[in-house]
This record gives sequence, C-alpha cells and structure tokens, in this order.
Amino acid sequence: MPDGLNVDYDGLIPNNVGLAGDARVRKALETWHPGYIDWWKVRGPDGFNDALVYLRTAVSVDPSGWAKFGFVRMPDYKWGILLAPAVEDRRIPFGRHRGEPAWQEVPGEYRAMLRRLLVIQGDTEPASVEQQRHLGATAPSLYDLRNLFQVNVEEGRHLWAMVYLLQKYFGADGREEAEELLRRSSGDQDTPRMLGAFNEATPDWLSFFMFTTFTDRDGKMQLEALAQSGFDPLSRTCRFMLTEEAHHMFVGESGVGRIIARTCEAMRDAGIDDPTDIAAVRRLGVIDLPLIQRKINLHFSLTLDLFGNEISTNAANAFNAGLKGRFREHTLTDDHQLAGDTYPVLRLIDGAVVREDVPALSSLNMRLRDDFVDDTQGGVGRWNKIIARHGLDFRLALPHVGFNRRIGEFARAQIDPAGHIMGAASWQAARDDFLPTAADGDYLATLMRPVREPGGFAGWIAPPRLGIDNKPGDFEYVKIHD
Repeated sequence: MPDGLNVDYDGLIPNNVGLAGDARVRKALETWHPGYIDWWKVRGPDGFNDALVYLRTAVSVDPSGWAKFGFVRMPDYKWGILLAPAVEDRRIPFGRHRGEPAWQEVPGEYRAMLRRLLVIQGDTEPASVEQQRHLGATAPSLYDLRNLFQVNVEEGRHLWAMVYLLQKYFGADGREEAEELLRRSSGDQDTPRMLGAFNEATPDWLSFFMFTTFTDRDGKMQLEALAQSGFDPLSRTCRFMLTEEAHHMFVGESGVGRIIARTCEAMRDAGIDDPTDIAAVRRLGVIDLPLIQRKINLHFSLTLDLFGNEISTNAANAFNAGLKGRFREHTLTDDHQLAGDTYPVLRLIDGAVVREDVPALSSLNMRLRDDFVDDTQGGVGRWNKIIARHGLDFRLALPHVGFNRRIGEFARAQIDPAGHIMGAASWQAARDDFLPTAADGDYLATLMRPVREPGGFAGWIAPPRLGIDNKPGDFEYVKIHD
C-alpha cells in the first residue's frame, strides 16, 4: 500500500492507497459510486447541487498543508480514499496483543467484531448529511452556508473511508454492508440510522451548531479511540479523518459563540440586563440565553447516549482484541491491558446516584464519555467568557450526565440538570424549563430567514472574526445564481 503524502487524482476516485493497481477494489468502488451520487442528489443538501461553493479539497495528507480551496459544484466534489502516513514498525498499543506488529490484514477471529465497528462508524456519516439537508434554505449568511456544505462533503468523504475498508477487507460481506449504508435513512420509520441521535431532526441553525459542537465531538472521541487500533488501515484512516473533524467542531462552537455574542450585543444596545426577560430579548430578534441552555441540555444528553452503556462487554472485547482503544491511548501510563484495574462508574442504585468502582475493561464506554465531558467543558467555558465580557449575570452549564437519558444506567430515571432525582409528575411539570419546547421551535422558525448577500448576516448571529482562507468579509462563498 503506497505511503506517499500526495493524493493521486487520476481516475474516478482520488486516493493515496494505490487503487490504480488494485483492480478488484477499484471496480467495487466504481460500481458503488453511482449509487452514492444518487444518494447525494436525493438525500444530500437540498436545492444547491448546481451552486458553485468555495470548498477545500484534500490534495495531500501532509499535516502542514493538505488542502486546496476553490469553487466546485458539490456533485463534482472529489471524494476520495485518504489514509494518514504509515508509521514504520508500528506496534499494537493495547489489549492482549500489545507489542505485536500492527495488522495489515483483518485477523480472522476478529472479523465480525471489526466489521461491526466499521458499519456503526460508517452509518453516522451519511446520517448527519441527511439530518442537515434542508438547512441551506435558511442559512444566515453565505459564510455559514459554505461551512454547512464543507461539513457535508467531508462527512460524505468519511463515508467513503469506511466503505473502502469494507470493500477491500471484507469481500462480498463488505459490498453488502456498503449498499446498506446508502439504504438506511435518518428518521425513516422502516430503515432508520443505527444510533438514536442520528435520527433526530435538525430544524434550525442553532440545532446545527449544537450538533456540530456536541455530536461531532463524540465523533472525535470515537475516531481517536479507533485511531489507536491494531488494524493499521483503520488507524491510518481515522488519523486523517480527525483533521477534518476538527473543522466541524469549530463550525459548531464558533457558531454558538457568535449567536451568544449577537444576543449580548443586542441586549446591551437595548439596555436590557436581565437575560431571563425572555419576552424583551426576543423582541430584539435574537436568541435568548435560557433557550441556548435548553438546547445545550438536549444535544448534550442525546450525544451521551452515543457512548452506549456505562458497563459494556462489547467495549471490553474490542479493547482486549486490540481493535478499539481509549482516547489518546498513547498518552496513558498504565499497562494498557487493564486486567486487574478498576474505574469509577456512576450508577443508579436503590434510587440514588452513586459512584462505584468496576473493572476497567468493562467501563471503557464510561471512561470515553468522561473524556468527552472534560473536552466539552472547555467549549462551554469559552461561551461563558463571551457572556462575562458583556457584563451579564448568566452562566451556561452542561447538565448532569444522568439528565434526559435513553440508554445506560439512567435510562429509567428522571434526573434534573443539577443531578437531582425527580418523580415522574415533577419531571413532567418542570420539563419545559429543561428542554426546548414547541414554542421555542416556533420562535426559532421565525428567525430562520436566509441572507444571501455577500457580507450580509442575519440579525441573530454575529459575523466571524476571520473569513475562510483569509477571504474578505464580502467574499461570495457560494455562487447561487451562476
């Protein structure tokens, strides 16, 4: 397998994996390609396939400069197969095979487990595109519209990454799984996506920014864990995917920050110093901070469910097998096998939330979730600094990890954002204080009006500090009428 940094653009599928010399896999991918394009046109971004969009395209996997920028119509975007450079004499870093040479082929005894990991990861990529397909109609600026489309095409490329691994290493089974990835559809009653958060609607741009802040951060955590894999092609694939995932989180976190900044500016200009005076704030045509908090509560809790059960034999088996490690496994100082180690897990026992030490191998989902929470706290802290700079007495916070859960230890409990256990009646009475309401959705819908003049922005969001690729503020990122 070629290890070069540059991408071969000859042929239908740009790649740095030597497809030109692999007739079987090239044919499989070229056969899959028309179905992918049909999927993109039907379930990808709605109404913009003929627009020229200022997108970045990977031309190298060199971290010092891997992309070029230019205008392209999205169906003509150069999706491809890109792996990070190989590490010479790489060894499996964890599990029962720790210290052995990394695998270049799938070990037979782990074939089913690895295929399942690839399919679950692959299923999330087209799902988010499907969830976001109607957002272009209400984009608050051409800058934001372009960022939406950049996220979309890169999620599409991440689908290609998983499909390549399935096609190359799993034969007929992999080809069947690749077709199934295009058959399932986010929110479909009969063939939904595999994970719950990827079947939720994304009706407005605040939801989009929350999704890319929280759910794409889960993607980062999962990719970091898979990047440790003893199956080297998966490790190299995920290492490159992480370079793109960082941009998706930036879009989300900076988007929410810009909404907060605009709300604070509008309140200051109107002489309003009480963020909880929702009627007064909404009369300004901006998004009130309590609604932002409710959206945090919703998207954070939905994302926590993606980590699965706190105690999981599947996670233990994947770690033992050397297929999926921990977040930044290489920085940890234990023996990387965990046979006798424990880890503290939050559990609901006899009606109380307690912390209990359980075998570390069984609690890997909990550990990865804890790493996610720690990573997420930084973004919320940056949002609070924006509020503090405007002198407002309000702080955003992550809810308790037991709040609004559908999977795991707290799925049958009613727990408020502060971590207090509630009765069912009390929960129902207080629900609208914790989570977005239908009225919130109606209000957001009134704000979702497109702004398509170069340099223009909707009144509920502040402009970014810097343009993409250092372009000026009035740059036409999307040429809708060409």
